[in-house]
Amino acid sequence: MAPSVIETPTEPRHYSKTSNVTPETTNGVNKPKLVRMSAKDPSTTCSAVIEVIERDGGVIIENLVSDTLVTQIKRDLAPYYDSDTGGTSHFFPSTTSRATGLLGISSACVELALSPLFSAVADAMLTSTYTHWYGKVLKTSVSRPQISSTVGFRVNPGGTQQGLHRDDADYHTTDTEMPVMLGCVTAITKTTKENGATIVIPGSHKWSADRAPLDEEAIPAELEPGSALMFLGHTYHAGGGNTTKDEARETVGIFVCKGYYRQAENQYLMVPPELAKERELSPAALRLLGYGISEPMVGFKDYMDPMRSVFGIEDDQIVEL
Repeated sequence: MAPSVIETPTEPRHYSKTSNVTPETTNGVNKPKLVRMSAKDPSTTCSAVIEVIERDGGVIIENLVSDTLVTQIKRDLAPYYDSDTGGTSHFFPSTTSRATGLLGISSACVELALSPLFSAVADAMLTSTYTHWYGKVLKTSVSRPQISSTVGFRVNPGGTQQGLHRDDADYHTTDTEMPVMLGCVTAITKTTKENGATIVIPGSHKWSADRAPLDEEAIPAELEPGSALMFLGHTYHAGGGNTTKDEARETVGIFVCKGYYRQAENQYLMVPPELAKERELSPAALRLLGYGISEPMVGFKDYMDPMRSVFGIEDDQIVEL
């Protein structure tokens, strides 16, 4: 059964600063844990997922996508991992191979980014509705989420752990209406504590800016292929270290943000219009990339919606300026 979708809220979402994360006891020590929900369970509705994310900062969604899609993503990204030299970025350890600009290189990754449950959660949590005057007319503008960045990770044996961080640091989130970002990291291979599963600190999205994250507070989000960790951009997390000798860990991260923020990964360079046309990306994919208008007027070209002027699309989401 497909996950249920709730309507986009018209008021900003807020979450309590009080942490109610469910703990588990390991060797006599209380550790936070992540709730697991199955996308195949009819009770895993959009609203149920949001309730857990707002409380804990993240949730594991089992069976988010099919084995067939996972197999295709693995095949699509393999040559990019194999040719990646590690680059000069200090954000990822040199032992991590990457693939970027995923919507421009893999149709399977486009399908992942548009998966119904993730799309519904992102729309509900990140859509902004703003009412304002234009002359004597009271107008309501809607801005929907867009891609912030996309990346495939292959954490190779011997890979070191990333530093714990918040993804929304890119947006200088002090005194900002929250949330501004949502991430979805999907397992392409089985991910375990030993092979570098993403580590996360449940409840850390409610911490003040002056509290530093500690490695011992984090837990691994162990996943079967096709399952995913959905989490807020304000939740501390990191790519785990791979202590195995012969087991690479592969995941794909789709990170979305509010529609009026600058994207962390420049999608107009990674997936320029010529490439988007060549790959015959759908209107939904193009808008997710940021080619649509964030109302009232962010993203126009020659005072027209690029979905019409660049891509020749006519639908009920075209914004008239």
